[in-house]
Amino acid sequence: MRPSIGVLIVDDSAVVRKIVSEALTTEGDIVVAGVAPNGRIALERLELLRPDIVLLDLEMPEMDGLATLKVLRERFRDLPVVVFSTMTERGAAVTLDALAAGANDYVCKPSGAANLQASMRVVRGALLEKIRVLVARARDAREVRVSQSAPRPLPPPPPLPEPSNAPIAAVAIGISAGGPAALSAVVPQIPADIGVPIVLVQHMPATFTALLAQRLGAASRIRVLEATHRGRLEAGTLYVAPGDRHLTLGASGTSVLTLLDSGPLENGCRPAVDPLFRSAAQVYGTGLLAVVMTGMGTDGTLGATEVRRSGGHVWAQDQATSTIWGMAGSVVRAGLAERIFRLDDLAGDMARLVRKHRPAEALVGGRGRA
Repeated sequence: MRPSIGVLIVDDSAVVRKIVSEALTTEGDIVVAGVAPNGRIALERLELLRPDIVLLDLEMPEMDGLATLKVLRERFRDLPVVVFSTMTERGAAVTLDALAAGANDYVCKPSGAANLQASMRVVRGALLEKIRVLVARARDAREVRVSQSAPRPLPPPPPLPEPSNAPIAAVAIGISAGGPAALSAVVPQIPADIGVPIVLVQHMPATFTALLAQRLGAASRIRVLEATHRGRLEAGTLYVAPGDRHLTLGASGTSVLTLLDSGPLENGCRPAVDPLFRSAAQVYGTGLLAVVMTGMGTDGTLGATEVRRSGGHVWAQDQATSTIWGMAGSVVRAGLAERIFRLDDLAGDMARLVRKHRPAEALVGGRGRA
């Protein structure tokens, strides 16, 4: 049997502590190791309780979540932390601060639920998989640390065309859990003269994606915008998919446009990576670089298959630098990854690939200009 997962719940609301506790303890492998009404008490109890994961509210009296997280990271570097967030602009801002300070992931507090049972269902849906994946990764890291065994060979690629030597005309990125911190490390390092547009799907609600784009833009040499419907792609600009809208690309004359829609969820997500990759493969063909980064689940794998079928490039983040090696790991296991990169190498390697040939022009289907 798997060892049980001990959870420390830190929230100043007794109602929230009750909802989360009851939601989690319906699962046989999860136990509530303890609760705390604020960060000060939580830090006092950590040594005694030794939980496997901490669920941390951000807005609390006496010692708030952000201050608690900074101390916690100094004392317990590898302890997984999932922060509770509210669906407000302030909640989004503090959540991004927490992710930058070392939180592994976040969940939004249930709002508008009809009753206690409905709230518990929302909590279970948001938390269970995150808790299990993050704790499993932390346990594996403790057991293995730096494994001395030989790395496993990559699986043979499926029967797909080899990536083309055509100029890179665009970059499409898919990312989820651990994304804000990873993007904060990568995007500011992208050179201003990258020469191609970059389109990004980060699994996040609407208020969060707008703020993420603002923060990345303020710290970067390239322009960063939240994508708009029928906006024209321009080189040297990164376009972030708005929360709750799928982002796809479409050719229009000599331009490529960003298209937004509220179609059905894919892989449980909107925005999802697969629609972006599929449409970008159709527009750019051999001129596309698709990058799959840290995140839970398999979103991006089907889209990456279409990119490879079109002769484009697919890169995946390595396990060591991913918060959760779900999305990127799925692409690697499917044999789709032409290259597996470390987070610190991505910006430089991407720029080198773009510059490898002649200056990139926006290609449609690898056959002509967009």
